[in-house]
Amino acid sequence: MAELSQKALAVVKRMQQNELTESVIYKEIAKFAKGEENKKTLLRLASEEKAHYEIWKKYTGISMKPQMGKVLKFKLLAIILGFTFAVKLMESGEELAQNEYELLTEEIEESVTVRQEEEEHENALLAMLDEERLQYVGSMVLGMNDALVELTGSLAGFTFAMQNTRLIALSGLILGISATLSMASSEFLAAKSEGRDDALKSCCYTGVAYLVTVALLILPYLVLSNSQYITALFLMIGIVILIIAGFTYYISVAKGEKFRPRFLEMSLISIGVAIVSFVVGILAKNILGVDL
Repeated sequence: MAELSQKALAVVKRMQQNELTESVIYKEIAKFAKGEENKKTLLRLASEEKAHYEIWKKYTGISMKPQMGKVLKFKLLAIILGFTFAVKLMESGEELAQNEYELLTEEIEESVTVRQEEEEHENALLAMLDEERLQYVGSMVLGMNDALVELTGSLAGFTFAMQNTRLIALSGLILGISATLSMASSEFLAAKSEGRDDALKSCCYTGVAYLVTVALLILPYLVLSNSQYITALFLMIGIVILIIAGFTYYISVAKGEKFRPRFLEMSLISIGVAIVSFVVGILAKNILGVDL
């Protein structure tokens, strides 16, 4: 076996460490992942990563231990956000830079086979993962989108019309709870009419997504003083953008969708509705002559 250059050896050591750590991560996640097929897939991935570790070990001659901090990190992500999100995020963060790959192919012929297996076989296995929460992403998006558009507009309109954070929060809360029940029941009836057995689960995902969004949007109006309604409005819009960014990032990783188009679309709609509603609130207050 030809001696590697220092640069190639450094890359191989990093890859060897990653393969071993990821093998342990897959095994740990498989312990609590639901579904026998999911467990088998995760264990196959763990086995392949361990095999890659052994390949790189031949070149370095070093035995390594897994990075337990990284193992804990992705194990917690899997518990909180789902194992599909965790493993796809892990794999997306371990790609070699082009110059590193070219360096390896020049010195290690076997690296081409390993890379091909990583790109083709492991991607195919990842696509086989079937997690329940991802089946209801559509329901969650429906609930969150509706809450963002409807409540962002309503709170923006209330902000100038009422000019009192407590009144705005009270009005938003009443509207939000009513809309949550309406949206959840509509989702239940729609699922039932389609003959689906998961109607109750689907409506729960929709309702929870809507209610959480309502609570976060109202929060600035609850914590700030009565006269700080404009500050609360800008904080609310900031929360809207953060919610959209967070959820869009989750979907882009878990389902392999593009982040930018969805984020821009949702942000422009929500902020646009807020601006129009704020103007409507100003006009309504002046035309009707209402002074709260």
